[in-house]
Amino acid sequence: MWPLCSKYKVGQSLRVKYLWLTQLCSESTRADLNSGYKPSLVEAEEFECYSYFKPKVKANASFSLILPPPNITGNLHLGHALTATVQDVIVRCKQMEGVECVWVPGIDHAGIATQVVVEKLLWNEKRQTRHDIGREHFQERIWKWKKEKAEMIERQLRQLGVSLDWSRQIFTMDSTQSSAVTKAFVQLFDLGLIYRADHLVNWSCCLQSAISDIEVDHVEIDGPTQIQVPTYEKPVEFGSLTYFAYKLCDSDEEIVVGTTRPETMLGDVAVAVNPRDDRYARYIGRHLWHPFRQQKIPIICDSFVDQDFGTGAVKITPAHDPTDFVVGQRHSLDNVQVIDEKGCLTSACGDLAGIRRFEARDVIVSRLEAARLLRGKQDHKMVVPICSRSKDVIEYMVKPQWFVRCSEMASEAVESVRTGRLRLEPKQFERVWFDWLENIRDWCVSRQLWWGHRIPAYSCRVRNSPETAFWIAAENASEALRKGSIALSSDDVEIEQDEDVLDTWFSSALLPFSSFGWPQQVDGHYPLNIMETGHDILFFWVARMVMLGTRLTGRLPFDKVLLHGIICDAQGRKMSKSLGNVVQPEDIIHGSTLENLEAGSKANHDAGILSFDEMTRAVQGQKKMFPSGIPECGTDALRFTLCSHNVKNHFINFDVQECYTNKLFCNKIWQATRFTNSAMDKMAPDSLKPTKFDELAVMDRWILSRLSHLVQVSKESLQMYDFHVTTASIKDFLYFNFCDVYLETTKRAFKLPNTDNAAGHCWTLTTCLDTALRVLAPFMPRLAQHLHKKLQVYPEETRDLGFPQNLNWRDETLEEHVTNVLEVVVAIRRMKKLFGIAAKHQAEVYIVGDTSFYEPFTATIEDLTLSHKVILTSQVEQSAVKDAICDRVSTNTQIFIAVPSELRNAFEVDLSKAESKKTKLVKELEKMNKMISGDNYRVKAKPEAQQMHAKKITMLQEKLARITYMQTMSKK
Repeated sequence: MWPLCSKYKVGQSLRVKYLWLTQLCSESTRADLNSGYKPSLVEAEEFECYSYFKPKVKANASFSLILPPPNITGNLHLGHALTATVQDVIVRCKQMEGVECVWVPGIDHAGIATQVVVEKLLWNEKRQTRHDIGREHFQERIWKWKKEKAEMIERQLRQLGVSLDWSRQIFTMDSTQSSAVTKAFVQLFDLGLIYRADHLVNWSCCLQSAISDIEVDHVEIDGPTQIQVPTYEKPVEFGSLTYFAYKLCDSDEEIVVGTTRPETMLGDVAVAVNPRDDRYARYIGRHLWHPFRQQKIPIICDSFVDQDFGTGAVKITPAHDPTDFVVGQRHSLDNVQVIDEKGCLTSACGDLAGIRRFEARDVIVSRLEAARLLRGKQDHKMVVPICSRSKDVIEYMVKPQWFVRCSEMASEAVESVRTGRLRLEPKQFERVWFDWLENIRDWCVSRQLWWGHRIPAYSCRVRNSPETAFWIAAENASEALRKGSIALSSDDVEIEQDEDVLDTWFSSALLPFSSFGWPQQVDGHYPLNIMETGHDILFFWVARMVMLGTRLTGRLPFDKVLLHGIICDAQGRKMSKSLGNVVQPEDIIHGSTLENLEAGSKANHDAGILSFDEMTRAVQGQKKMFPSGIPECGTDALRFTLCSHNVKNHFINFDVQECYTNKLFCNKIWQATRFTNSAMDKMAPDSLKPTKFDELAVMDRWILSRLSHLVQVSKESLQMYDFHVTTASIKDFLYFNFCDVYLETTKRAFKLPNTDNAAGHCWTLTTCLDTALRVLAPFMPRLAQHLHKKLQVYPEETRDLGFPQNLNWRDETLEEHVTNVLEVVVAIRRMKKLFGIAAKHQAEVYIVGDTSFYEPFTATIEDLTLSHKVILTSQVEQSAVKDAICDRVSTNTQIFIAVPSELRNAFEVDLSKAESKKTKLVKELEKMNKMISGDNYRVKAKPEAQQMHAKKITMLQEKLARITYMQTMSKK
């Protein structure tokens, strides 16, 4: 802690060594701490902040977890910052308890997202598609992108000050991970848990690939809405029901059905009615005539039909609708695919083949009208599935895909939670877990992409004998040939590997064990101690980790899951490109002008990350939210702000202004440390004597009691992952108890240094800061480390670097007494502020009534209220308080403040006019409050205007309080 020097002599007592070092360093200490907190300087000096608050590791104590790997598609956002910060707090707390922690960083290859971004970039740079340059060169371009983004992501994480084990860093497509992915697929295939089948998938015609459910945005629209679809010049209308008739084959009767997608009627294979619907009972089992395919289609009954919706009859298109697909399987109906992978009508559509799907809509409606089958159109509220990557309207399509059988593994995952072997926090997600896993569908894991893990499945057949073809899974081509030869009993076997790649979530689901050596020997850090991530990927990642981990390793990958909420802006809106309200962590950490914010959005557009429309919305949003830019807040303030919210809430509203306020809190701690070091510097070395708690002054014992409360609450709340409770306790202690109250009460003693009272203050100050900084360290590691290293050590004290243990200084009775004293302090401050009584007026304060309680705190009240003198008395002469103002703080205690003669005239109030003036002030205040409570006030009003309005409201409130006070006093 202290610098070594050649003058240091062996054999000197600890006391002498300390006295000499104190003298040597006393001047440099204050010089080391600048006049104010500057986050950029502190974070540059303490950039590597991983090993300071790290006591000796206890034997057999270990803790492991992995960071959910960010995608290599761009910069880290606030959601990533929240995840990394929460996990870092958990890790640092464990490290401070002497636990060895292994925290694995990683990066995800993000198949679809990365391919889309690089394709955009390729087009922006060279006006080329991936097909123009070929698969090999396209993959080379992505690997170049990966290198650039991986370096940037690591740099951003290091900037956040997180204590990741970088020696274990992984990438989901490096050689070891690829080996694990291949092994997992082969094992699951051999167990019969992976199969290939024709099934309905989410198909992006723009990407020409199946995509996962998480990559589909379900956009609700209420009535006719124009939606821009990629490759279409004009927007496409959604949000209406088109009604048309099917004629019965054996009569002139008809059944009318409604559809939001008229183009899909070409693939209708039946019409369904509810078996309880008397209107259609006589039609069940009969047939309708399809006017375009010139075929009969049956009328079936199925209870899924809502007989009260529309006409009560529903067209069934199994090849292009999820519900219809299930109905089709139930009734053994054919799948007639009428839209192909590119979004054009297929050969099954006759002369309409080749027309693009949404252009075909108008053609079909016109032909229905010409055939006198069109029966009208009405507005309709609906949900449109949109590809989150390409913004294309999803086409549900039956394709041959690879699937993982999930029902059995899902049942095991459900049972793990029911029996308590796996715990979800918050607990309310258990119900969601059960609902989803008990109704799970098989998982489509194949993607028609050029970027990802190539599926290790091979079509094998005897050469020139296509009828012998079948699929096997193998770790390589040689193994596939061997397996195929055995299965076909032939040495003349040819194989062909599937062109598709695996869903990114498949490789990510293996990370808890592939990160620690699987499929070879798994080291002792598996299973993980906890999985912490956002609740939005509970099923897409967490459930799949549990299912695959349990099946492939025989053990749960972790026994505890902590789920945090989704970051929203200050107005509670989810941060998104479409709203233009996304805030980057680095802009908060370093600060940014409005011009730089706009330049960043434009750079992301040039890089293919943002579309032109998204860039435009981002720039517009930045102008509204940050007309004066974003002030520098620093990493520690950002981390503290993120943890100041209940991370278990479904949504977390993030306000940059709150982050800046926490930067000011950092400065408050900084100044308290400077004050403490300065106080120690003023003390003669021999006056700093060993201190006993019972001999300390009353306010010393009070603040140490509050310190004990801080440690107790912090330990309990951190164990429950209630970080917001800990941060609130830290702020309450350091800001209010320590800085605003206790520190002010010590200044009197330091005017006469080298006394026992001053020495007691010094011991208390250093003890409080030493302990509080260690509680603060998991949240603000760089500030805590910087100040703790520079905080002077009281003689013969040893500096602990672990998390504080429970202290035995709690005195709740004393805390209650000080609370009562502070109520008096607040009352005196309020009265003095209302009437402009300052310290220079040297006004006397009388506390009248049962005053024995306040006797130990007279000096404290004087210090905290800047009063010339506080007089305690059971009663007061009227002559002494003739010109005083008065307030009552309890049933038996009053406060009188003598009014200086120069202020008396200012207190003359014409009470007859007071009420009318008060009414006017109330109306003006109501008007101001109504204005600032508007929905868009904080977004549209400039910061300067908001500050001016806040000052005016404060002034109005003070005027009202003064008139109300005078009216009250006149009635007494």
